[in-house]
Amino acid sequence: MNEQDNEESGQNPTGDGIARESSPFISSAEMDRGNMYEGKNMALFEEEMDSNPMVSSLLNKLANYTNLTQGVVEHEADEDTKRKEVKVPRMGTFIGVYLPCLQNILGVILFLRLTWIVGTAGVLESFIIVFMCCACTMLTAISMSAIATNGVVPAGGSYYMISRSLGPEFGGAVGLCFYLGTTFAGAMYILGTIEILLTYISPSAAIFKAEDGGEETEAMLNNMRVYGTCIIILMAVVVFVGVKYVNKLALVFLACVILSIIAIYAGVIKTAFDPPDFPICLLGNRTLSKRSFDVCAKFTESNNETKTTTLWRLFCNSSLHNATCDDYFSLNNVTEIQGIPGIMSGVLIDNLWSAYSEKGSIVEKKDQSSVSGSEDMKIGGRPYVFTDIMTYFTMLVGIYFPSVTGIMAGSNRSGDLKDAQKSIPTGTILAISTTSFIYLSCIVLFGACIEGVILRDKFGEAVNGNLVVGTLAWPSPWVIVIGSFFSTCGAGLQSLTGAPRLLQAIARDGIVPFIQVFGHGKANGEPTWALLLTAGICEIGILIASLDSVAPILSMFFLMCYMFVNLACAVQTLLRTPNWRPRFKYYHWTLSFLGMSLCLALMFICSWYYALIAMLIAGCIYKYIEYRGAEKEWGDGIRGLSLNAARYALLRVEDGPPHTKNWRPQLLVLLNLDCEQLVKHPRLLSFTSQLKAGKGLTIVGSVLQGTYLDKCTETQKAEENVKALMGVEKTKGFCQIVVSPSFRDGISHLIQSAGLGGMKHNTVLMAWPQSWKRTENHFSWKNFVDTVRETTAAQQALLVAKNIDLFPTNQERFTEGNIDVWWIVHDGGMLMLLPFLLRQHKVWRKCKMRIFTVAQMDDNSIQMKKDLQMFLYHLRLNAEVEVVEMFENDISAFTYEKTLMMEQRSQMLKQMQLSKNEREREAQLIHDRNTASHSTPAVKASVAASVPEKVQMTWTKEKFVAEKHKNKDTNVSGFKDIFNMKPEWGNLNQSNVRRMHTAVKLNGVVLNKSQHAQLVLLNMPGPPKNRKGDENYMEFLEVLTEGLDRVLLVRGSGREVITIYS
Repeated sequence: MNEQDNEESGQNPTGDGIARESSPFISSAEMDRGNMYEGKNMALFEEEMDSNPMVSSLLNKLANYTNLTQGVVEHEADEDTKRKEVKVPRMGTFIGVYLPCLQNILGVILFLRLTWIVGTAGVLESFIIVFMCCACTMLTAISMSAIATNGVVPAGGSYYMISRSLGPEFGGAVGLCFYLGTTFAGAMYILGTIEILLTYISPSAAIFKAEDGGEETEAMLNNMRVYGTCIIILMAVVVFVGVKYVNKLALVFLACVILSIIAIYAGVIKTAFDPPDFPICLLGNRTLSKRSFDVCAKFTESNNETKTTTLWRLFCNSSLHNATCDDYFSLNNVTEIQGIPGIMSGVLIDNLWSAYSEKGSIVEKKDQSSVSGSEDMKIGGRPYVFTDIMTYFTMLVGIYFPSVTGIMAGSNRSGDLKDAQKSIPTGTILAISTTSFIYLSCIVLFGACIEGVILRDKFGEAVNGNLVVGTLAWPSPWVIVIGSFFSTCGAGLQSLTGAPRLLQAIARDGIVPFIQVFGHGKANGEPTWALLLTAGICEIGILIASLDSVAPILSMFFLMCYMFVNLACAVQTLLRTPNWRPRFKYYHWTLSFLGMSLCLALMFICSWYYALIAMLIAGCIYKYIEYRGAEKEWGDGIRGLSLNAARYALLRVEDGPPHTKNWRPQLLVLLNLDCEQLVKHPRLLSFTSQLKAGKGLTIVGSVLQGTYLDKCTETQKAEENVKALMGVEKTKGFCQIVVSPSFRDGISHLIQSAGLGGMKHNTVLMAWPQSWKRTENHFSWKNFVDTVRETTAAQQALLVAKNIDLFPTNQERFTEGNIDVWWIVHDGGMLMLLPFLLRQHKVWRKCKMRIFTVAQMDDNSIQMKKDLQMFLYHLRLNAEVEVVEMFENDISAFTYEKTLMMEQRSQMLKQMQLSKNEREREAQLIHDRNTASHSTPAVKASVAASVPEKVQMTWTKEKFVAEKHKNKDTNVSGFKDIFNMKPEWGNLNQSNVRRMHTAVKLNGVVLNKSQHAQLVLLNMPGPPKNRKGDENYMEFLEVLTEGLDRVLLVRGSGREVITIYS
C-alpha cells in the first residue's frame, strides 16, 4: 500500500508521467504530513485547487463575512483597526427596525395637517385616503421583505434592492428618484419646523409682517424662505461636523413623537367626561378668527352701560351704536360654541361628509342658521377664518401620502442588525401596522371629538392660534407643539444625513457617469460633495415655501420607488429564477402587482402632471444609463425577463417561412479573418448595416481551421475582434465563430445551424474571393462554389459582394449616381427589394434606381417596358426602366481565345504535378496572357451586344437545338474560317464556349450602360451540375463582372420575397 502511495505521489496527476519536483520550501514534518493528507484525499481534484477553492476554506470565508456596504467605502474607514478589535453591538428587531420605521413614518403631517384633512374630506373620505396609502405601503413592505430576505442585503436600502433585482438602469433611475424624494422630504420637514415655530411657538419672530389681510399668506411664505434657508445651512453644518450627534439625538426625537401621540389619546379619553374649554366665535354660520379680538359679542355691559366691542369696530366704521356696519354683521347674531364638544357629543355624524372649498372662501358651520346679506364691502379685511388653498380629494391624497413614507428605514440599517432576514420583515410590517392603526384611529377620534369648523381651520385661528391637535391633547397643548417641533427637526436632520449617503452609494457604483464626483468625500468617508448638492436641492423645496406644494412632489418620488420595489418582487417571482429563494414566505406576485398598480394609481391621483414629470425624469436617467452608463451585470430580473420574453417570442414565431409581406433579408455574414484574428474586409459589415438599418436578424459568422481545444483562445480573441468591429460599424446582431477541421465544413455548419427556431437566416452575404486563382488561398474557388451550392440546397438567398473594399463606409454619402439592377431572370424579386432597402440608408439615399432587362429576338421590347413599368408601379417602387435589345451574332474570336485560355489553365493545374511555387507562377503567366488578350483593341472592337443565354437559367433544350441547326446552316463557312485561324479551337467544349459567349456579351452591355453606376446588381448564374467545371464557373463570373467597380451578385432562394398586394 505504502509503495503504491509513494508511486502515486511521485506522479503528476495530469497523467503525463513526469514526476513533480518536491518544493524546497517545505521542510517541517508537519507540513509534510499536511501535504500527504491533501495529496492522498484530494489528489483527483488537485488540478482544480487553483481556480476552485476547497469547501472547508470557502465556508471559513463565509463565516467571517462582514456586511460592508457594496460600492461604498466603510463610513469610518479610519477606525478599521479598532473595529477588528471591538465587535459592534448588533441590534434586534425592536431597536433596529421597529423604532426607526416608527420615527420615520410618524411625522409632520400627523401634527400639522391630519385634522385639516379630516375636516375637509370628512371622516369617510379621509378614512379611504389613509387606507389606500397604508395599503400601498403594506403591500410594498411585503415585497420589500421578500427581496430583503433573498440573500444578504448590503446597506443602501431600496437602491441596492432595486438595482440588484431590476438591473443598473432601473436601479439608477429609481435610486436617484428615491434620493430626490428623501431630499424633498428634508425640505418638507424643515418647512414644518418653521410653521410650528412661527405660527404656534413665537408668531412675533416673523420678519415679514402682513400690513393688509390679503397679504398674510405671502408674508408667511417669505418668512418660510428666510428661516428655511438659515435652518438648512445650520443643519448642513451639524451633519458635516458629525453624524454621531444626529444618531444620538434620534432617540430623543422619537421619545417626543411617542409622548405626543400618547398625549392625543389621553386627551381623547378625557373629553369623554371633561371636555376642554375652547370656545369658537361664530357670526351667523361663519367662523371668526380670535387673533384680532377677545370678546365674542357685539356689545358688552359695563356699569349698566352698553359698549361696543372690538369685534363691532372690525365690522363697522365707528364704535357708535348708529355706525354703518357690514350687512352680514347687522343681520346675524354672534354665537359661541364649544370647539371640542367631546367624544360623547355625537359630532361625528356632522363630520362624516366632505366640505371641499375654493381658495379664499370662509370656513362655515354647515347646520348653523344664517341670513345672507348683500356683500357691499370687501370681506377680505374682516376677521373671518379663510381657506388658503382650493381643496379636492386628489390633492389631499398628495398632501397626506408623505406621512406613510419611511418604511425603508429598517432595510437601510440591514448592516447593523443581528439577523436582518428575520428583523426586516417583522419590524417593518409591525411598524406599518402600528402607524396605520394610529392614523385610522386618529381620523375617527378627531371626527368624533372636534367641531368641524376647527378641523377645517388649518392654522387654529379660531382657537387663539393654537395647534388644532394641541387643543385636544392632555395635559397641555404645549406637549404637542414642542413634541412636534423636535420630531420635525429630527426628521429633517435624518433626511439630510441619509440622502447624501444614498447619492454617494449610486455615485460609487459608477453607473451614472455625471454624478461620480459626488462619490468623493472626507477621509473618513463622509459624503461632503453629496451633502452640498442635497442642501442645494433642499433649498429649492424651501423656496417653494408651501408645505402643501412640496408634499405632492416627494409623494411622486416615493411612490415611484415603491412601485419599482413591487415590480422587482413580481418579476422575480414570476420568472422563478433559481436564485429567488426568500426566507420570508408570505408574499405572492399578485400582491406585488396590486401594490405596483396602487402606487401608479396614487401617483396620478395625487397630481397627473407631477406624475408625468417624475416619470420623465426617471425615463431620462434610465436612457442615459443605458446609453452612457457603465456595463454592469448583476444577475438582475430584467435580463431574466428579456430571456423569458425572447423564449416566448421564439416559440410563437412559426418555424416555417414568413409571409411574403414580412420577408426581409435575415443575414448570415461570412467573414474572413487573418492570422491575427482580425477581419479582412470590414466594409462587408458596413454594407450589412446599410442593408439592414438595424432591422431583422444579423448573424456574423466566421470559421477557424483546427480543433476547438487547440483554438479556444483564438476563438475568444476572434469573437472580441468581430464584436468590436460590429460596434464600430453599428451592425446590430450576433457573432458566431466556429472551429472546424476544414474550412468548407465550418461554412457548411454555419449555413445549416446558425440561428434558433424561427429566428434563422434566409440570406447569406459573402465577399468575392479576389485571390481565387492563387492556390494557397484557403478560401479557394472550391470552397466558394460549394458554398453557392449549399445555400441553394438550403433554399437560402445568396449575395456576393465583388470588390468589397471599394464599397462605401457608413460615414460616406453618395450625392448622386445610380443603383443599376440587371434583371435577367426572375428568382423571387430579391433584385427589386435590395435597392429599396439600401436606399433607406443615408449612404445610398440620393442614388436613383434603374432597372435593365434584356429583350430576346422574338420579344416586343416596347410592350415589355410598359409591363415592367406597371409591375414597378404596383410594387410601389420608383425606378427608371430600360429594355436592352441584343441581336444574334457570331461567337467572336475573343470568346474562343478566352475559353481556350481557361481550359488550358484548368488542364495544366490538374495534370502537371508542379511544386507549389511553379504552379503559382504558371497560373499567373496564364492570367497575364489572358488579360493581355482582353485588352487588345482589335479584339475589343469585335465585342458587340448579344442575347444573354445562360444554360443554367434561361437556355432551353428547344432553343439550343434551333440555334445549333441555324448555326449549321448559315454560318458553316464562318466557323471554318475561325477554326482555320487556330485549329485547337475546334477541340473546345462547346458548352463552355457558349457560356463564355454569354458572359462576354453581357459584360459588354453592362459596361456600356452601367460602368459609372455606384452599384450594379446582377443575377448570379448557378454553378454547373457537373462538378468538373467548377473553376470554369469562377472564370465565367469573373468575365461577367470585369471592369465594374462595385458589383453585388444576387442569387434568390426561389421563393417570392416581394408582393404587389397590401
